[in-house]
Amino acid sequence: MEEVVMKKQAGFTLIELVIVVVILGFLAVTAIPKFIDLTDQAKQANIEGMAGGFATGISLARAQWEAEGRTTTGTNNTTVYDGVSLTLTTEAAGVRPGYVTGLTDGATLDGDFDAVNCKEIWDNIFQQPPTLKTYAGLDSTTNYIVAETGDVADSHCIYYLKETLNKDATTGDFVDPGVANIGNNFTYYPATSRVEINIAVIN
Repeated sequence: MEEVVMKKQAGFTLIELVIVVVILGFLAVTAIPKFIDLTDQAKQANIEGMAGGFATGISLARAQWEAEGRTTTGTNNTTVYDGVSLTLTTEAAGVRPGYVTGLTDGATLDGDFDAVNCKEIWDNIFQQPPTLKTYAGLDSTTNYIVAETGDVADSHCIYYLKETLNKDATTGDFVDPGVANIGNNFTYYPATSRVEINIAVIN
């Protein structure tokens, strides 16, 4: 006669499960803030790196213009940078000559200098620029948002890292930054070539 052997199924006891849950909870409490901190540091490094590369490109374009003998096209200062003709600032009160303002206009930093110029600068200063659009053209492929404000010597472009902007609590969409100093961004003043980095304060 064959003897039937019953195998006892091993499993977790209630106490073991509670201990596992407590350990996982402890790990989550300690690891998540560290992960968030690393993410914030990565976003800060991102905008700092982009601002540094941008400032270098602006300086190289001006150096190219100087090396070419301060070339002009019509009344505008121009230079060919990486195969593209760029328009540069014209000297005026508070405006130094030779800094990139776009492709064909904006040399005097008056009414014809706008967000389109800021985008043209971005697209042609970087060799492989990340996707940048104005808020009106924002979509899922956009990495950065650009806005322009000021006039003549105070004209400036603001380049925002999209992922650091506020989101609408209802829709989840990114909120238009306007020209506010929010999120991680950097500002370019073509009158003097100054580039300022602004990092969001995390509460």
